[in-house]
Amino acid sequence: MKINKVVPNNRKKAFEVHTRGQVYLLPYAVVRPTPGREDKIVDIYVDEELGREGFVYRLASGAKGTVHIDHVLEYNKDPSYRADMLLYKMTLAAQRAVERSPLGTREIIRRLGTSPAQYYRLLDQTNYSKSVRQLFTLLNILDCEVEVTLKGAGVESALLV
Repeated sequence: MKINKVVPNNRKKAFEVHTRGQVYLLPYAVVRPTPGREDKIVDIYVDEELGREGFVYRLASGAKGTVHIDHVLEYNKDPSYRADMLLYKMTLAAQRAVERSPLGTREIIRRLGTSPAQYYRLLDQTNYSKSVRQLFTLLNILDCEVEVTLKGAGVESALLV
């Protein structure tokens, strides 16, 4: 996700991070170095070297801080970001399971009922177009147990699938 602009909001004591169609707030208190009354923000810009996925701010004391968009999305509990992180973690688990599995690559592909290209896309942690269902199927073939824990709003339960 690219950052279009970032604005310090001293009244709210937070950065306003503008992305495509969304504005996120990131409180000053969660970044280091922390801006304050005695150490105000004197310069702020979206960093091109980070591919517009982060911003840099400089304080009156000369201290500099860098914030990546992932930090902003994690703080705001963005559902899309969290879904991507779930896919990422499941993919890493699948990669480890494939390495430990006695099954060969061809056998795994046969059991998945897919093509080799799709199998390798499934194991690519940078590919977020795959589904949790596909990863669940792969992990099941590799004899891995997947446990989902639901928390909050009176829904405390664990589902073993």
